[in-house]
Amino acid sequence: MASHQPSDRPADHIDSAPADPVQQPRLGVVGYLRFFWRQLTSMRTALFLLLLLAIAAIPGSLVPQVSSDPNGVVQYKAANPEFADILDKLGVFSTYSSVWFSAIYLLLFVSLIGCVIPRTKHHFDALRARPPKTPVRLERLEGFTTRTAQTDAATAVEAARTLLTRQGYRVEQYDDSISAERGYLRETGNLVFHTALIGVLVAVGVGGGFGYTGQRVVVEGYAMTNTLASYDSFNPGRFFTDAALEPYSIALDSFVPTYEVDNVKALGQAVDFVANVTTTVRGGEPQKATIKVNEPLEIGGTQVYLLGNGYAPVLTIKDPDGTVIFSQPTPCLPQDANLTSNCIVKLPDGLAEQVGMIGFFYPTAVDVGDGTLTSTYPDTVNPVISLFMYTGDLGLDNGVGSNAYALSLDNLTQIAGNDSAVPAIKLSPGDSAELPNGLGSIEFTSVPRFASLDVHHDAAQGWVLLFAALVVAGLVTSLFIPRRRVWVKVVSAEDGSVELEYAGLARGDDPALAAAITDLADRHVGQLGIKV
Repeated sequence: MASHQPSDRPADHIDSAPADPVQQPRLGVVGYLRFFWRQLTSMRTALFLLLLLAIAAIPGSLVPQVSSDPNGVVQYKAANPEFADILDKLGVFSTYSSVWFSAIYLLLFVSLIGCVIPRTKHHFDALRARPPKTPVRLERLEGFTTRTAQTDAATAVEAARTLLTRQGYRVEQYDDSISAERGYLRETGNLVFHTALIGVLVAVGVGGGFGYTGQRVVVEGYAMTNTLASYDSFNPGRFFTDAALEPYSIALDSFVPTYEVDNVKALGQAVDFVANVTTTVRGGEPQKATIKVNEPLEIGGTQVYLLGNGYAPVLTIKDPDGTVIFSQPTPCLPQDANLTSNCIVKLPDGLAEQVGMIGFFYPTAVDVGDGTLTSTYPDTVNPVISLFMYTGDLGLDNGVGSNAYALSLDNLTQIAGNDSAVPAIKLSPGDSAELPNGLGSIEFTSVPRFASLDVHHDAAQGWVLLFAALVVAGLVTSLFIPRRRVWVKVVSAEDGSVELEYAGLARGDDPALAAAITDLADRHVGQLGIKV
């Protein structure tokens, strides 16, 4: 085999790799920042962050939140102390204000802005640009078809221009051809969709900053006012001020539940709840209103939701001389569907010793043996309250706040209940009993109901609704409006006739394009007076 001499090879031929390897340029700080910015503002990243935000919101629907159900948080922590401690450290009980949720929220906000701004500029440039020139070989494009007509080229071109203009195309003539395009509304809808998402994020953030939520347990016959001191728990936004609280009051006249009584399999299941209230705004007359589940009360720029309900037994406690030292409703937290409930009574003053009580309320009490009670129906068919009593230091004098729905037993001694010589005190409405150790007496006076109200103020709700509607409108527009380019070329023949060529090109999937091109050709020749 003949070998090639070095003189036969190209002048730039290299026999071996260079001695020094190729050095890639260093990005530097600015280069890395530009790289990370491009990654963050890519549409793929924005979609990923949107999905991640949806996933991050799931814990907020699985566990009670401090902002909407503080009593539920207390019960959850009591039922799951070890697991709840982990969740508390992770901020799950305040999911939507946690650091990790806020980080995803802000990254998504920045990513969407970085996506929308350059795409908006590109879209406006495209809207101002002329339709592209007609390709030389239309037969390579989709839906290519031809027609023959006995007319001149100018007439055929003008007829094509008129027809395409009526169909909503932007048209441009290039010699004996028409270039047309439409469907830019698809990209407009896409931009509206993403811009509206930014609007939703901004509105939610602003509304959360200036808004507030508060919870209050209101017993039948009592009222709440829209003041900070009136709330059991209150969660203000970052920019909240007292001036945001418009003065009004809500009195709970009655709470009327409806339970299933006909279907044995669903006996006692709640069918409806109605809170009948009297509202009063500053300078106005009292107004009657109702609050139902998913039917909030609109008052003073707030929405008042019915969050929960239960019983608030009225206990009257007297000292040995018969002086009343305590007589008020005590809301009990429901523990099951039959409203078996727990409540706490703390008596730091008035008796010889500090007294704490843990009450177990049964709306329809049934003895299941050994004196153990349970409730078999949520309404008050046979109401009974069982009280465990303790004496000692309640821990109310150490300057540290305490939970009204919890009683620490660390420094207390049980004087009535399972772990003492005296059995638990069991009372029905109207019953009374002597307290152990001659401390006094107690009477079960009545059983009013309570309603747990959630007051929510968000000045940006209207904006959120508007942007949400724009999100849907933009999405529908971007999904159902096709982006098309269509060309009509007129080729003159020697016999005086013209050959009409039609073709199109779609940006993305457009299964109706070929049929649209055929329809265009038929309409065009129809305008020229030729039967197809």
